[in-house]
Amino acid sequence: MMKKQLGLALMLATTLTCQLQAAERPVRLASDFTYPPFNYKDAEGTPRGFDIEIADALCQEAKLNCEWVTQSWDGLIPSLLARKSDAIMASMRITDERKKRVLFTDKYYQTPARFVARKDAGFQIDTAGLDGKRIGVQLGTIHDRYVTDMYGDVAKIQRYTGQDEVYLDLVSGRLDAAFGNSDQLALAFLDKAQGEGFQFVGEAVTDKAYIGEGTALALRKTDQQLVDKFNKAIKTIRENGTYDRIASKYFKFDIYGE
Repeated sequence: MMKKQLGLALMLATTLTCQLQAAERPVRLASDFTYPPFNYKDAEGTPRGFDIEIADALCQEAKLNCEWVTQSWDGLIPSLLARKSDAIMASMRITDERKKRVLFTDKYYQTPARFVARKDAGFQIDTAGLDGKRIGVQLGTIHDRYVTDMYGDVAKIQRYTGQDEVYLDLVSGRLDAAFGNSDQLALAFLDKAQGEGFQFVGEAVTDKAYIGEGTALALRKTDQQLVDKFNKAIKTIRENGTYDRIASKYFKFDIYGE
């Protein structure tokens, strides 16, 4: 009887220890850190940007112990599903295709996508205008899929692991146009010295089949409870002014969208 009670006590103690360890385990947020001003690393290697500050605010509000892990963009979802991270916080759009694999939180911002080219480029954004043109996009993004589907038969699609690489080749003349989020193109390129002489061309792309329903955190489909915590935190920081305070440091327009 004594041995049985001792065994039961040991089992309960082990279970409690495992539960405490699980509760203390950090939530690993994954990003590629190649997308300023949303997510990037400074000279010391510290994560910076709008995504980072919003994530910090969400984790604080939800009382979560969060830490950052680095992953290439095209490896973000596979890494999440392989449990190498717990949530993707990398300006990832909500799309029907991605919904088949991951569970999204509510959006934390929403913007259209656009093309950028030299002011004297002289071509239209259509099949005829982009015939033979070199278009730069970040590999594996919704922008990659859009230009591939729309213009892949006539244009030369050049794919890059980071958005900064797209800008470098655009300025050097190795690209005729770039396609990406309008806000990121404006803030990280057009508003900078290297963006002088360039402008938006064509109409803004808002097709939800490609552009999605907004930008959100992505988690595994089994982590509904964690999604609920993030959703509650998103709602709270929107209501208490924290979101607007952070957003105003980066944008002169409403980044949240409709």
